[in-house]
Amino acid sequence: MTDLAPVRDPKEILKRIRKIELVTSRLVNDQLVGSYHSVFKGRGMDFDDVRQYQPGDDVRQIDWNVTARAGEAYIKKFVEERELTVMLLVDCSGDGRFGTRSQTKAEMQAEVAALLAFSAIKNNDRVGLVLFSDTVEHFVPPQKGRSHVLRVIRDILSFEPTGQGKRIEAGLEFLGRVSRRKAIAFLLSDFYGAGYEPAIRIARRRHDLVPVVVTDPREEELVGLGQCAFEDPKTGELLWRHVGGGFLSRFKKKTDKDRLDREKVFRKLKLDFIHLRTGEEYTTALLKYFRLRAKRY
Repeated sequence: MTDLAPVRDPKEILKRIRKIELVTSRLVNDQLVGSYHSVFKGRGMDFDDVRQYQPGDDVRQIDWNVTARAGEAYIKKFVEERELTVMLLVDCSGDGRFGTRSQTKAEMQAEVAALLAFSAIKNNDRVGLVLFSDTVEHFVPPQKGRSHVLRVIRDILSFEPTGQGKRIEAGLEFLGRVSRRKAIAFLLSDFYGAGYEPAIRIARRRHDLVPVVVTDPREEELVGLGQCAFEDPKTGELLWRHVGGGFLSRFKKKTDKDRLDREKVFRKLKLDFIHLRTGEEYTTALLKYFRLRAKRY
């Protein structure tokens, strides 16, 4: 891993952090925090206290020792052992700089990661971060608190990767080494690539893995534009292509295959996933996922 690269424009990064905090904090308070709490449960129940038995209480919860001493029935009270660890695995490869709407994929990933992180700390959970390209670039150990979440957002926005490619399995394999106990792992990427299925299968056994697919509409469908220049976000190389006819047909066939292959992996491993597109409102998709998951579990 490398050290965090210097922020390119500190004032601009700070401005974007404040904007993200404002937007996501409102969404967390208004919509998501209750759904998050009901879906992601703690590790179990801890004994809290006893109280007098009331009609309708579960008789299996009666504390017979206290009942014998007091001469009347008392039951045990339990509270959820709430503290969880949330790991944000964020794809920081050059592909994230692509965007044809109001934001790039990387910017949407930062907003969604912030929303999930603020939901977590509202529930007193810890949040950690893994940034990966074709290797693990940066790691922030899990902690609690608003200032920690702001640091996580800053790192997502400002980090400059050194890797030239993308290996989703790199982030998952690193998670297996640094998080021995079960964590909620949100994996944010466009999932363009191959070879990550075995790593997802292994991570899923130990952790509560949630794939968050972030794509741009123009990655899925192009329109006829004539002669166009395409820049490789990893290398900066310009490629000129005539966008029309056979090119559009081949492009659509390739993107459909990528999407179907990705979804096939998730179905095979019985993983519910969230698919978001740049320029579109994302809270609806997140809430839909939480509702679906609440019904299944």
